[in-house]
Amino acid sequence: MGLFKFLKEAGARLLGGKAEAATPDTIKQEVKSHGLDADKLNVDVQGDKVKLSGQAMTQEEAEKIILSIGNTIGVAEVDTSDLQVQQKAPESTMYTVQKGDTLWAIAEKHYGKGKGAKYTEIVKANTPPVKDPDLIQPGWVLRIPPLAS
Repeated sequence: MGLFKFLKEAGARLLGGKAEAATPDTIKQEVKSHGLDADKLNVDVQGDKVKLSGQAMTQEEAEKIILSIGNTIGVAEVDTSDLQVQQKAPESTMYTVQKGDTLWAIAEKHYGKGKGAKYTEIVKANTPPVKDPDLIQPGWVLRIPPLAS
Protein backbone atom coordinates (compact mmCIF):
# COMPACT_ATOMS: atom_id res chain seq x y z
CA MET A 1 0.00 0.00 0.00
CA GLY A 2 2.35 2.80 1.07
CA LEU A 3 2.30 6.23 2.62
CA PHE A 4 -0.92 8.23 2.96
CA LYS A 5 -0.96 11.99 3.70
CA PHE A 6 -3.57 13.79 5.78
CA LEU A 7 -4.12 17.30 7.13
CA LYS A 8 -3.27 16.96 10.80
CA GLU A 9 -5.58 19.85 11.72
CA ALA A 10 -8.64 18.16 10.13
CA GLY A 11 -10.67 15.31 11.55
CA ALA A 12 -11.87 13.85 14.81
CA ARG A 13 -10.33 14.85 18.13
CA LEU A 14 -9.01 11.95 20.21
CA LEU A 15 -6.95 13.59 22.95
CA GLY A 16 -9.16 16.39 24.16
CA GLY A 17 -8.43 18.42 21.04
CA LYS A 18 -4.63 18.44 21.06
CA ALA A 19 -3.07 18.81 17.60
CA GLU A 20 -0.85 15.77 18.05
CA ALA A 21 -1.35 12.12 17.26
CA ALA A 22 -2.88 9.99 19.98
CA THR A 23 -1.20 7.07 21.70
CA PRO A 24 -1.13 3.66 19.97
CA ASP A 25 -3.78 2.32 22.38
CA THR A 26 -6.08 5.30 21.75
CA ILE A 27 -5.64 4.89 17.99
CA LYS A 28 -6.52 1.18 18.20
CA GLN A 29 -9.61 2.10 20.22
CA GLU A 30 -10.59 4.59 17.49
CA VAL A 31 -10.26 1.86 14.85
CA LYS A 32 -12.43 -0.47 16.96
CA SER A 33 -15.03 2.29 17.50
CA HIS A 34 -15.68 2.17 13.75
CA GLY A 35 -16.41 -1.55 13.93
CA LEU A 36 -13.04 -2.49 12.44
CA ASP A 37 -10.70 -5.23 13.68
CA ALA A 38 -7.60 -3.81 15.35
CA ASP A 39 -6.52 -7.03 17.08
CA LYS A 40 -3.94 -7.94 14.42
CA LEU A 41 -2.58 -4.40 14.08
CA ASN A 42 0.61 -2.97 15.47
CA VAL A 43 0.56 0.82 15.80
CA ASP A 44 3.69 2.92 16.21
CA VAL A 45 3.29 6.69 16.69
CA GLN A 46 6.20 9.00 15.93
CA GLY A 47 5.07 12.62 16.27
CA ASP A 48 2.38 13.18 13.65
CA LYS A 49 3.21 9.94 11.78
CA VAL A 50 1.54 6.59 12.42
CA LYS A 51 3.17 3.39 11.16
CA LEU A 52 0.89 0.37 10.80
CA SER A 53 2.03 -3.20 10.60
CA GLY A 54 0.29 -6.50 11.08
CA GLN A 55 -2.71 -7.78 9.13
CA ALA A 56 -5.99 -6.59 7.70
CA MET A 57 -8.49 -9.10 6.37
CA THR A 58 -9.49 -7.27 3.16
CA GLN A 59 -8.38 -4.30 1.05
CA GLU A 60 -11.57 -2.47 2.06
CA GLU A 61 -10.89 -3.05 5.77
CA ALA A 62 -7.28 -1.85 5.38
CA GLU A 63 -8.42 1.34 3.65
CA LYS A 64 -11.07 2.04 6.28
CA ILE A 65 -8.47 1.52 9.02
CA ILE A 66 -6.18 4.01 7.29
CA LEU A 67 -8.99 6.57 7.08
CA SER A 68 -10.16 6.04 10.66
CA ILE A 69 -6.61 6.83 11.82
CA GLY A 70 -5.67 9.51 9.29
CA ASN A 71 -8.90 11.48 9.67
CA THR A 72 -8.11 12.31 13.29
CA ILE A 73 -6.58 15.51 14.60
CA GLY A 74 -2.80 15.31 14.84
CA VAL A 75 -2.14 12.63 12.21
CA ALA A 76 -0.33 13.85 9.08
CA GLU A 77 0.82 10.50 7.67
CA VAL A 78 -0.15 6.85 7.87
CA ASP A 79 2.56 4.45 6.68
CA THR A 80 1.20 1.05 5.67
CA SER A 81 4.29 -0.34 3.98
CA ASP A 82 4.40 -3.16 6.56
CA LEU A 83 0.64 -3.86 6.62
CA GLN A 84 -0.37 -7.17 5.04
CA VAL A 85 -3.77 -7.57 3.36
CA GLN A 86 -5.03 -11.15 3.29
CA GLN A 87 -7.68 -10.73 0.55
CA LYS A 88 -6.27 -8.34 -2.01
CA ALA A 89 -8.48 -6.31 -4.33
CA PRO A 90 -8.02 -3.20 -6.47
CA GLU A 91 -7.08 -0.21 -4.29
CA SER A 92 -9.42 2.74 -3.97
CA THR A 93 -8.37 6.26 -4.90
CA MET A 94 -7.91 8.49 -1.88
CA TYR A 95 -9.33 11.99 -2.31
CA THR A 96 -8.89 15.01 -0.02
CA VAL A 97 -12.13 17.00 0.26
CA GLN A 98 -11.74 20.61 -0.89
CA LYS A 99 -13.77 23.65 0.18
CA GLY A 100 -17.04 23.69 -1.80
CA ASP A 101 -16.94 19.98 -2.70
CA THR A 102 -20.11 17.93 -2.72
CA LEU A 103 -20.28 14.16 -2.93
CA TRP A 104 -22.13 14.51 -6.25
CA ALA A 105 -19.29 16.62 -7.72
CA ILE A 106 -16.65 14.24 -6.33
CA ALA A 107 -18.47 11.30 -7.96
CA GLU A 108 -18.58 13.08 -11.32
CA LYS A 109 -14.90 14.00 -11.04
CA HIS A 110 -13.87 10.38 -10.42
CA TYR A 111 -16.50 8.37 -12.28
CA GLY A 112 -17.32 10.70 -15.17
CA LYS A 113 -19.78 13.38 -16.17
CA GLY A 114 -23.37 12.30 -15.63
CA LYS A 115 -22.43 9.80 -12.91
CA GLY A 116 -22.99 12.05 -9.91
CA ALA A 117 -25.65 9.67 -8.60
CA LYS A 118 -22.81 7.21 -7.95
CA TYR A 119 -22.02 9.32 -4.87
CA THR A 120 -23.85 6.58 -2.96
CA GLU A 121 -20.91 4.27 -3.75
CA ILE A 122 -18.59 6.82 -2.10
CA VAL A 123 -20.87 7.04 0.94
CA LYS A 124 -20.92 3.22 1.30
CA ALA A 125 -17.14 3.09 0.90
CA ASN A 126 -16.66 5.58 3.72
CA THR A 127 -19.13 4.21 6.27
CA PRO A 128 -17.59 4.03 8.79
CA PRO A 129 -15.86 6.43 9.49
CA VAL A 130 -18.08 9.05 7.75
CA LYS A 131 -21.23 9.20 9.85
CA ASP A 132 -23.19 11.88 7.91
CA PRO A 133 -22.49 12.26 4.17
CA ASP A 134 -24.08 15.73 4.19
CA LEU A 135 -21.40 16.97 6.56
CA ILE A 136 -18.13 16.18 4.77
CA GLN A 137 -15.42 18.65 5.74
CA PRO A 138 -12.52 20.17 3.77
CA GLY A 139 -9.37 18.26 4.63
CA TRP A 140 -11.05 14.90 5.16
CA VAL A 141 -9.75 12.07 3.03
CA LEU A 142 -12.34 9.82 1.39
CA ARG A 143 -12.09 6.44 -0.34
CA ILE A 144 -13.23 6.50 -3.95
CA PRO A 145 -13.69 2.81 -4.83
CA PRO A 146 -13.45 1.56 -8.38
CA LEU A 147 -16.91 1.07 -9.89
CA ALA A 148 -18.02 -2.50 -10.33
CA SER A 149 -18.37 -3.43 -13.99
